[in-house]
Amino acid sequence: MTKNLKIYLASPRGFCAGVKRAIEIVEKSLKKYGKPVYVRHEIVHNKQVVEGLKQKGAIFVEELSDIKDNTRPVIFSAHGVPKSVPQEAKRKNLSFVDATCPLVSKVHRESEQLYKNGYNIILIGHENHPEVVGTMGQLPINSIKLIETVADVRSLNELSFSKPVAYITQTTLSVDDTAEIIEKLKEKFPDIKQPIKEDICYATTNRQKAVKEIAPKCDMFFVIGSRNSSNSVRLVEVAKKAGCEKSMLMHTEQKIPINELNGINTIGISSGASAPDQLVQSLLEEIKKNREVSIEEVIVAEEKVIFKLPKELN
Repeated sequence: MTKNLKIYLASPRGFCAGVKRAIEIVEKSLKKYGKPVYVRHEIVHNKQVVEGLKQKGAIFVEELSDIKDNTRPVIFSAHGVPKSVPQEAKRKNLSFVDATCPLVSKVHRESEQLYKNGYNIILIGHENHPEVVGTMGQLPINSIKLIETVADVRSLNELSFSKPVAYITQTTLSVDDTAEIIEKLKEKFPDIKQPIKEDICYATTNRQKAVKEIAPKCDMFFVIGSRNSSNSVRLVEVAKKAGCEKSMLMHTEQKIPINELNGINTIGISSGASAPDQLVQSLLEEIKKNREVSIEEVIVAEEKVIFKLPKELN
């Protein structure tokens, strides 16, 4: 008789307040303005969410120039956009709704304030991620220096030392990796200005904390999320670092390694901030077809954050 498979279920997991708000903005816009509404870039990085909204009447485009009907409204994704995008929308007389997560908007305002006060600004983040593109696009070109790793800190010698230095970060980074980079920045620039309140968002921090708690007890760890979801990819890295080498991202094309499951006793499951909980339930159902399971939910934080909708949708 095969031994029960113990499943540790991370909590919090799945949708954060910024993602819930962004999805609700698309749904309420469809109700208010009718079909179709355009959405610039994936509203959040999850295929199922995007497909569900397409079925309801949303049309996803990468750029405003892809919009076929300028009488229809366009929604900007939760990751935020460069300032040039709303400017272009105004030039084209497009009505738009901004679904940027308020915690990303906070980083945008920070960068503007630092620029106004004459700082050299360093952004810790991943090159070409839409959030980073949006943050860097708040200011004139070359106003922000992007770094990704501890090694990149060494390349900052060309910063003008006549100006004070400050850093900001992408909201979905690995808490531990970012702490290492910040430590090196402080060694190099002892007077560096840091954000008053940390830029890595509460949801990213909580999900990583839950994974860290569970991963050391697990033979295998599954994180449900898309390959282009920064916070989901970070959760896999966190699980590996915390001691579960067999950690994998369960994206749309990824099949459960059923044969491997037969030889193990414990697995951990979490999901990225843009993954619907229904995907977690589907994964559990699939596993239950092959193994007897017992499930323990490990709760490290209660999330009660709710973000208000833009005034035009209230």
